[in-house]
Amino acid sequence: MRLGIVVQRYGLEVNGGAEMQCRQIAERMARHMDVEIITTCAQDYHTWRNVYRPGADAVNDIPVRRFPAQRERDMREFDAFSARLLAGPHSYFDEVRWMELQGPDTPELFRFLEAEGDRYDALLFSTYLYATTYVGLQLAPRRAVLLANAHDDQWLRLGIYRPLFHLPKAFIFNSPEERDLIHRTFRNEHIPGRVFGSGVDTARLAQIGEQARAAAPEADSVTGGAPYIIYVGRVDPSKGCDELFAHFLRFKSETDCPHKLVLVGGVTMPVPQHPDIVPLGFLAEEPYELMARAAAVVLPSPVESLSIVALEAFALGAPVLVNGQCDVLQGHCARSNAGFYYYNYPEFRALLSLLAARPELASELGRNGQAYVQREYRWETLEDRFVHWFTQLACFP
Repeated sequence: MRLGIVVQRYGLEVNGGAEMQCRQIAERMARHMDVEIITTCAQDYHTWRNVYRPGADAVNDIPVRRFPAQRERDMREFDAFSARLLAGPHSYFDEVRWMELQGPDTPELFRFLEAEGDRYDALLFSTYLYATTYVGLQLAPRRAVLLANAHDDQWLRLGIYRPLFHLPKAFIFNSPEERDLIHRTFRNEHIPGRVFGSGVDTARLAQIGEQARAAAPEADSVTGGAPYIIYVGRVDPSKGCDELFAHFLRFKSETDCPHKLVLVGGVTMPVPQHPDIVPLGFLAEEPYELMARAAAVVLPSPVESLSIVALEAFALGAPVLVNGQCDVLQGHCARSNAGFYYYNYPEFRALLSLLAARPELASELGRNGQAYVQREYRWETLEDRFVHWFTQLACFP
């Protein structure tokens, strides 16, 4: 089989959940079929500036075709136009203009898909939000499988997306909640689809978690040995970090709990100056040991389609504390019995106090999480599911 994966950015230096998921799928599926990446020369989705050289490339032995963006994105113009679009009535053509400003504008990539799309047995498009999917899928719908990475947000309800979500040959969903959201929004249950998500290396992460917890508390030099909760991801208001800061600072002012809040990831918003908030920035090494020793991995985002961080936390044996407004994160907690979800500050305070006071409960939740990902998200199991699904699709054009 020939599998093409169309994604807006691709590379070892690219920091993004959807892009990382595509790279993992590509490297796993390359064991079973011919895989090729179709992407841009961009590294940064804010500007779409051409960083990589156009043409043939390879990342971890996976062939990559790169196409240049015709122009860079002006985020100030895009944000202003987006605000006007959401503020009141607008036309379908306003939404098309929004997509033009969203980008990436890659005419050579689009021409390649139109001319060569049928050479592939399947074309996996990710994510729905960008022009690589919006335009590219319309040019090669007969082979298209859409991995939408959809959130319950205002963009999903734009009129330009309604026909798009009726075009693909099939869907891959990250979670039952994402599947239900897409079906509820577009009434496209007739299109075949499977819930796969993405995998984690359960054996490796379980070993890292066990070794990390066996280490002395002093191993956490970033907190001086103090207990902590940890947030891993982009520090951004869209990820719920403003609410997390407000909840945590109020918690510290009302209790004598010694826990600190450790932040791992790039920062795009002001971080409160407080001795118990420890921003580490983007780390070159995976923060798994820090996650494993945390009292909880906190996930404040109100919208997710899967959350690799949650799956990694489960595999490490760490409990999670998540925003209950996110159906996906709440669903993970309910199916795994490996974490708690909160809707407001009183619940945040009560649950964090409980985890701080009951380390044996945190250990039990951690074991539940490991059983959950071993059952549902072990890469070896997902590989079989992916191969079977793509083979089915290729056999029934």
